[in-house]
Amino acid sequence: MKNVILAIESSCDETSAAVCIDGVIKSNVIASQEIHSKYGGVVPELASRAHQQKIAPVVMEALSIAGITKQELNAIAFTQGPGLLGALLVGTSFAKSMAMALDIPLLGVNHMQGHILAHFIEEPKPSFPFLCLTVSGGHTQIVRVDNYLSMKVIGQTQDDAVGEAFDKCAKIMGLPYPGGPMIDKLSKQGDSSKFVFSETDMPDLEYSFSGIKTSFLYFIQNNLQKNSQFIEENKVDLAASIQAQLIKMLLEKLEKAADQEGINEIVIAGGVSANSGLRTELEVLGKRKGWETYIPRFEYCTDNAAMIAITGHYMLELGEYSDLAVSPEPRMKMH
Repeated sequence: MKNVILAIESSCDETSAAVCIDGVIKSNVIASQEIHSKYGGVVPELASRAHQQKIAPVVMEALSIAGITKQELNAIAFTQGPGLLGALLVGTSFAKSMAMALDIPLLGVNHMQGHILAHFIEEPKPSFPFLCLTVSGGHTQIVRVDNYLSMKVIGQTQDDAVGEAFDKCAKIMGLPYPGGPMIDKLSKQGDSSKFVFSETDMPDLEYSFSGIKTSFLYFIQNNLQKNSQFIEENKVDLAASIQAQLIKMLLEKLEKAADQEGINEIVIAGGVSANSGLRTELEVLGKRKGWETYIPRFEYCTDNAAMIAITGHYMLELGEYSDLAVSPEPRMKMH
């Protein structure tokens, strides 16, 4: 019998549905929410309302593209957490209702686990054990992955995530939201060694990004007092410098983790893994260290239901179901 899974992702501001048949992604529909750009960040209440409007059409489109009917589904996977509570509630409620109506198993997926297992959607796939640098707007973690459902966080940020640091620095520069991709774009024309910002020195494999954000803010404020055109005149160099320093912070700890764990299979995941500077620098470091590096296709870096579907596939194979009393976990931890 085929394993036919419908997956739903609604942790933040993307409403997404995907269909996976025997571990092969047959559709992956993503509806982005434009409304947040004018507020300079995701507004949770507006995100929840947009999910409510989009979830049924997105699910129907995913089923249609995959060429299957609801009756052919064997299970429904959904993002249980972490994420915004209101947004997660929409996806959880929809998945529970549909699983109950069809009398099929429900699979509550950890969003961060999904980002990591996105590497198993397509070839080439990493071999176990591997290390994953998971970088997004809400998370910065180094995860040791021993098999599909056995993962351990061995290092993480103690305050802000690196994606949040990119967006905040972009906001300080007056760039539109989301700022991370804008910094990436501008940095291609800039001199990454022009400016240096103070950063917090953290022990072991821990990260901290609040210090460099504060340093960047004060640096900009001080220079604007002397020259009101400072940002405009130095935009590309500022973008290149802050991006280079954030990437250096990420990769220094990743290199340390790989040495400590004795692992040379290295992957990156999460929204910030779409950053071209990070992708390039990881490949350069990988060649120098003799690592096998894996970088997901762009569409599988940002939030999507395909990664929830592939995780659901392995959960279904191992019989890891959720019961109908399951509820969203905004601060869900990695098992």
